[in-house]
Formats: sequence, structure tokens, C-alpha cells
Amino acid sequence: MTEVHAVVDGPVPAQAGSDHDRPDGHDAEARVRELLARMTIEEKVAQLVGFWEKEDGEAVAPLQGEFADTGRLEDFSRHGLGHLTRAYGTRPVDAAARAAWLWKFQRDLVTGTRLGIPAIVHEECLTGLSAWKAATFPTPLAWGAAFDPDLVAEMAAAIGASMRALGIHQGLSPVLDVIRDPRWGRVDECIAEDPYLVGTIGTSYVRGLQSQGVLATLKHFAGYSGSRAGRNFGPVHAGPRELADVLLPPFEMAILDGDARSVMHSYAEIDGVPVAADPTMLTDLLRDRWGFDGTVVADYYGVAFLNLLHHVAADNADAAVQALSAGLDIELPTGDAYLTLTETVRAGKVDEALVDRAVLRVLRQKQELGLLDATFDDEPPGAIDLDSPEHRAIARRLAEESVVLVANEGVLPLPAGRRVAVVGPNADRQGALFGCYSFLNHVLAHHPGVETGFEVPTVLEAVRAEFGADRVTFAAGCEVDSTDRSGFDEAVAAASAADVAVLVVGDHASLFGRGTVGEGCDRDDLELPGVQRQLVEAVLDTGTPVVLVLLTGRPYALGWALSRCAAVVQTFFPGEEGAGAIAGVLSGRVNPSGRLPVSLPGSAGAQPYSYLHPELGEGMNGTNLPATPVAPFGHGLSYTTFAYTDLTVPAEVPTDGALRVSVRVTNTGPVAGDDVVQLYGRDLVASVTRPVAQLLGYRRVRLEPGASVTVELTVPTTRLAFTGRTLTRVVEPGEVDVWVGTSARRDAQARTTLTGDTAAITAASPRWTTTDLR
Repeated sequence: MTEVHAVVDGPVPAQAGSDHDRPDGHDAEARVRELLARMTIEEKVAQLVGFWEKEDGEAVAPLQGEFADTGRLEDFSRHGLGHLTRAYGTRPVDAAARAAWLWKFQRDLVTGTRLGIPAIVHEECLTGLSAWKAATFPTPLAWGAAFDPDLVAEMAAAIGASMRALGIHQGLSPVLDVIRDPRWGRVDECIAEDPYLVGTIGTSYVRGLQSQGVLATLKHFAGYSGSRAGRNFGPVHAGPRELADVLLPPFEMAILDGDARSVMHSYAEIDGVPVAADPTMLTDLLRDRWGFDGTVVADYYGVAFLNLLHHVAADNADAAVQALSAGLDIELPTGDAYLTLTETVRAGKVDEALVDRAVLRVLRQKQELGLLDATFDDEPPGAIDLDSPEHRAIARRLAEESVVLVANEGVLPLPAGRRVAVVGPNADRQGALFGCYSFLNHVLAHHPGVETGFEVPTVLEAVRAEFGADRVTFAAGCEVDSTDRSGFDEAVAAASAADVAVLVVGDHASLFGRGTVGEGCDRDDLELPGVQRQLVEAVLDTGTPVVLVLLTGRPYALGWALSRCAAVVQTFFPGEEGAGAIAGVLSGRVNPSGRLPVSLPGSAGAQPYSYLHPELGEGMNGTNLPATPVAPFGHGLSYTTFAYTDLTVPAEVPTDGALRVSVRVTNTGPVAGDDVVQLYGRDLVASVTRPVAQLLGYRRVRLEPGASVTVELTVPTTRLAFTGRTLTRVVEPGEVDVWVGTSARRDAQARTTLTGDTAAITAASPRWTTTDLR
């Protein structure tokens, strides 16, 4: 892994022209405590809230319309301000003009408030900086498909550099929720169904973003993705083992190994207790056990939801006390609940020391960022290229690595000169390439007529450029989520006259029911939305070979397609360069190397499903309904072939040691290609049931035809740890099957024995598998 230092590991770039050096730790702490001692209760509470300047009709957060207007920013911030919410990402604004406004606002805080403390500016950055004309990268699900943490760190550093240049200090990413049910709408924001893949990719994002002096915010701590029936905001009934062994490890890795500086609470309740009011999560685990010393921020309106949705608080004032006591430091996006703390403290209903605890955390973070010395007397940035060639090159590489060739009956790559019919509702639609928190789908959808602002070729345009416009015809056939079949005849005619039909189908990402996937866009089935399946079947009936290209934010039930289509290509919202990546795979210019970060389900009725299931979770014993997916986690084909030989696994390993595995990989095919070497294990007998397969490590390698490389993986035995019957994490002695393969399904395998006493796991235990090539 490439080491990218987090923001607290070295000097932080000074904000907005400040030339002051950071004081040492002792002086810094003395300074923030002296500042706290001078504050009135109004000034303290001001540091614990954000301000969001919104316009009527903008609905980019849940239940946004339920909250009152917060008034003018100048009046709201007269005692100071903790956070400024989404200064660039709420509506399409010119970046240079907005930066000039932001610099003036910060300067006014410095000169016009008693204490002169600037605000932290935060912004969404899930698929790139959420700002008009900024580069839009593939979704996190595509990061997982790429199995390339170094490239994700490089992408995050590029995003962070743009943010820092614009005076943005904190990014509300990455999402570390482990996928538990593909019906859940927010799957497109997640990385994978495997916690180790989520942890390594997510931590790499944290390191990249924070290398530029921008704080990463881990979302959504914790359990959010385990909602019942895949319904957003649904109750979570995860047991302590599922929480400890599946849902929490990515957060643990990003905090202990990535030094993430902020955490956002989950909207969820876990077994009846909302996380926003749970000190066992926000204090005991996060701070006391893991040593987290950053800030905990509210998911938007999440404090007020303790009153409005969870009904564990009598009113917003009660909600504020519960959240503050639990360890939630900053209310975002505004102060609907926390602004009541001024009167609550004066009335003696809450100890002011709790307010002081949170304020100190905010001030320390502002100190880290250089904000306590910032004057904003320098000039703000002028014209800035938010979609530079560097951004596009990274977006292209990540898009190409994330395309998964699920099935191929020899039709791909398409030879030159073929007549190609491009069909489907996602073939000629820019938004089909982007996830729900992309600026285009998240914000521009509310501003019809405003240009995209950067180059986004559609799949149709890319295929025409790849194969020649004169060889390509087009028919949409239908819309993404419509019952109208009036376009079928045109699509069938186009396919009938072609040598091959490329059907581009899938999702429309949006929020709160306005799309087929995205926040608040859950599903009760896993069929392609609308009449898209019927469109595909109508084209299949022509007899023309069909290449099915999926642009989705979740996996769909595609068993019917795998049995009939000549090829199936799965992409997960591959971003601004995604169309070119898809066209390159179709032509063979790009050799596909993506691997499924989530199983392709057999049916919606088998959900929730994870490859991390115990044996009885397969549904093969005692039931007539197997849960078998049609394609497993880690699956992906190539235009070349790879052979694994010389697998070496030690016969015995101490329970507190490391498992050193090596395997030789050879490109046995005709073209160069990337392979993702995946190492799995299975604990054969344990005190609690264990998964039939578990990812222990992975490594992406590129090989020319005939070339070989030995991949060495050093796996700490803690990768086999689990929560035992006493609810402590342990590594138990016993036999373990180990295999290397092209997916979670077994390939070359061996057996080892963990020896010695049961070993207890602590926060100091190693969590990462290291890899070397020779």
C-alpha cells in the first residue's frame, strides 16, 4: 500500500493566506482552553452548529421542508459559527465568484465577531467535489469493483486539492456502510459487501483526502445499511456479533489506520436505540476504546429526528441534550436542536461542561486546520479548473478498472466493421453515468436548463467514436422507469438490422423517491426498473446477439439475462469517463479487470444475502429455496486467462502470528491484462458459526502475455478473528481452509492449523494484509 499521510501526521497547509506556524501540542491545547474560558454560552453554542442557506424548492436532504428558515447568515453568525454548510454544492454557482464571497464572509467573522473565529466549510465529495463544473468520478461501488486502494487514494487527493483551493475544510465522505441488502437505495454510495474491502478502500480514500489538509468524515456510524427489508431509515436489528464483525471493522480501520478526523452518526436505531443518542457508540466505543479524538457531526437533521421520527425525545431541546450527552459534537446542517442549548444551560437542565467538551473538540479541529490564525486578507482563487486533465486521467483509469465482464460467450471484444445497434434508456443519457450524490443528479436536477458544465460523453457517443458513427444506429426503446412500450418497435427494428445489439439499461440515480436508486429510493424487487427487462427480451427474440450493458447503482437479479445474452457487462455509475471505458471494453481497447464488489442476486426473495454467510445461509439444507447468487462476490472475466500455481501455505501458524501465503500467477492468454488475486479463508470449526468464505487479502497485478509473478500475502491472524460466545473478539486455534481464486468460489486451496491458546484482539492488533510481488 502506498502511504499517504493523514492531516494530523504533518503540517497542515495554512488556510487562506495565513503564514502562522502551528504551535506545539501543549501550546495548542492551552490556546484553545484559554479561548474557551473567554466564551459566553451564546458563543459556545455557535461553534456547535452549522448554517445552510437554502432556496425554496430545493430538496436535497430528508424532510428538509419540515424545518423552519434559519434567517439571514449575517444575523445567525453574530456570535460566530461552527460550520458553513455546502457553500458550493447547494446550487450551481461560479466557483471563483463563490470563493470571493466565501473569503469575505470568513473575513467578516474574523473582524466582525468578538472572538474572530472562522467557520469550517464542509461539502459533499462522494464522487468528487459536489460543485458545478467539478470532476465527477465513479461511485464508491465502482471503487470496490476496481480493487485498487492506491488509485482511490490518488483520486481522493485530487478531490481534496480542489476542495482546499476553494476554502473547503471538510468532506462528507467516505461511506463505510457494508452492503447487507441490495434493495436498499443507498447501495450506490457503498463500496462492497465485504468489510475488509470496504475498510481498505475507505481508509485509502481517507488518507488521500486528508493528505491535502481536508478532513474526511466517516459515514454512517454505524449499522445504517442493515435496515430491515432494505428500507431507508428502517429499524436495524443487528446482533452484537454482526455489528462487531461486519459493520464496525471499516470504521475501526479508517480511524486507527487512517486517522480519520470526523465521524457522522447514522440515522439508524439499533435494537431500539438511535445512534445519535447512544453514548455506548459515540463515546464508549468510538473514543474510549478506539481513541478517536476528532469531531462527531450529525447527519443532516439527525438530532431533531430524535424528536420527530424516533420519538425518544420530547422536543428538540430534549433531543439536543441527549445527543450532546452521547458525544455528538456538531449539529448539521443547521442548529434546529442545538441552538436550544443556550437556554437549557441557563435553566440548569444540562451541565455546561458537556457543551465545553464539544466546543473544545471543535476548537482543536479549527486549530489543526490553521483557522485560528487565518485572516483571509489574501486574494481568493480566481479561475480554477475543477475538471483538469489530471482529474480526467484518474477518472478514466478508475472507470476502466471498475468495468466487470460478468459473462461472455465469445462475442466480445467486438471486431471492427460490425454493424452495432445501441439500444436502451441509458445509452444516450449523461445522468446514467453518475450516482445520487453527483452534482448533476443531486443538484442540477433542480435547475433545468443549466448546462452540465464539463464534458460528459454518453455511451452512445463513445460507441460511435469507438466504432465509427456510420456503423452505429440508436433507439432508446423506453425510459428508465416507465411502463410505456411504444418505443419497442423501433428498438427491435434497429437490432434486427444490426450484427450485434448493445443494450444499455439500468438505473436513474436520485433522492427521496425521484429515482430508481439513491437515498430514499429503495425497491421491493430486484428486476430492472420499468419495462427494461421486456425491452431486452424483445430484442433477444430478434436473434441478433445481445451485449447487455448495465449502468446501475445496485446489483439486479439477472439470471435470465446471463442465460440468454451473448455477453453481460456490469458497471456501477462509472463517472465522467465511464462511457469511454465501456466502449473500450466493447472494442477490446480496454481489457476488463473489474470484480464484483457485491454478489449478483438470484432473487429478491433471497435478500438480505451476503457471501459472508454460514453454511445454513446458503439455503441448501432444510428448505426448497436456495439463496445462491447468479455470480459471486469477486467474480469478473478478462480477455486473457490467468493460471495460479505453486500455492504455499504454512502447515501451522500461531493464533497470535501471521499467515504467509504465496502463489504464482501467470498470464496464459494472448493479451496483456490485470488480475485481482483474491485470498480467502474458512474457519472449519469454531465456537460460533463462521462464514463459508471470507476475504483475507487481495492484490491487483498487471501481466503481459506469458509473464508470471509471485504474489506474497502476509495475513495477520486477526483477519480470522470473530466475536466469540463471551462477546469478545478472539482468534481460536483450529483448522482453516485457505484458497486463492478469481472469486469467493474455491480454486487452488490448502489447509493450515492455528495453534496455541485463544488470542484476544485489541485495538492494537494488526488489521491489514500486506502484499509483495517477486
